[in-house]
Amino acid sequence: MKKIIIAAFAALLVTSCAQTQSNSELQPIAGSITYGGQPRTKLTKSPIGSTFSHTFLDPAGNGWSETYQIQPDRSLKLIARRRSLEFTLNPGGRL
Repeated sequence: MKKIIIAAFAALLVTSCAQTQSNSELQPIAGSITYGGQPRTKLTKSPIGSTFSHTFLDPAGNGWSETYQIQPDRSLKLIARRRSLEFTLNPGGRL
């Protein structure tokens, strides 16, 4: 009986870890390169696994800097996002 309880607890622990990883992936926001799906053009000359940054303002005027990684199928994966206070607009709509 003790072995069954330990096995059930271990299975629950593994399952909860797998769910946490899938929920922790970054989702694109308005202004992201992958917002609305993958871009039509592929980066064919860039090495697989290489990264690049994209800086933009969202519709609310908040500045963001995102980092993308090129996947083996040439799609882009959003791996990091940080808010940039340097691009925040003041109430008058100016930088």
